[in-house]
Amino acid sequence: MISELVFWRYLVWVWMALAALLFVVLLRHPAPYGRHSTSGWGLTLSARTGWLVMETPAAVLFLYWYLVGSHSGSVVAVTLLCMWESHYVHRAFVYPFSLSPRARAIPVAVVVFGFVFNVVNTYVNGRYLFHLGPDYRLDWLLDVRFVSGALLFVVGWVLNRYADAVLRRERNRSGQRYCRIDSWLFRYVCCPNYLGEIMIWIGWAVATWSLAGLSFALWTFANLAPRARAHLHWCRKHLEGYPVDRKALMPGIW
Repeated sequence: MISELVFWRYLVWVWMALAALLFVVLLRHPAPYGRHSTSGWGLTLSARTGWLVMETPAAVLFLYWYLVGSHSGSVVAVTLLCMWESHYVHRAFVYPFSLSPRARAIPVAVVVFGFVFNVVNTYVNGRYLFHLGPDYRLDWLLDVRFVSGALLFVVGWVLNRYADAVLRRERNRSGQRYCRIDSWLFRYVCCPNYLGEIMIWIGWAVATWSLAGLSFALWTFANLAPRARAHLHWCRKHLEGYPVDRKALMPGIW
């Protein structure tokens, strides 16, 4: 019988390979929710219920792995817990209720995939950081890897929240489900909110300096980079006069 650490190592490598596969699939077939919804996916849930069900495991289970972990008494562990929960408490318990009642329903299949992803991803990260991995010493908080990663995390967090607020404000003002926005970073990229989220988890990977963190950064990019590209193509097709030089995610690059 293999140890849990050996199991975790196999799992994290398989997990990263699946992220690469997902990236290839999503480049051709955008996930069928939101503006990319298509028929034929069976039962659906309201957007609010779907996001609540998908994201709750990430907030609750990460806290569970912290509470049962052998490294949970350190200041670094508490700091990492707070970083993670600063995103997922909002994503699970605030963001769903900010969605318009007119938001498109989400297929149950997508919700199940998101739920399973968060269960596995939370185990990969939480179990490693709070039990299977090294017990970070207090001086890790002054290490250049943690400082630079945490800074990127915070910048991405602010960017993600502000971009979501701009989207929400413009949709409420226009009364449209999807509208063209030409202010702030939206002048240069279609999805600055996705750029912010990718920055969050790249920052997390650097701050934790772990395969667990790297796997999450890869999954985030694999999921959101193709979706940003699909959003850009959708906007060019459906929004009259959409700027042809605007990129999907990175100004002047993607």
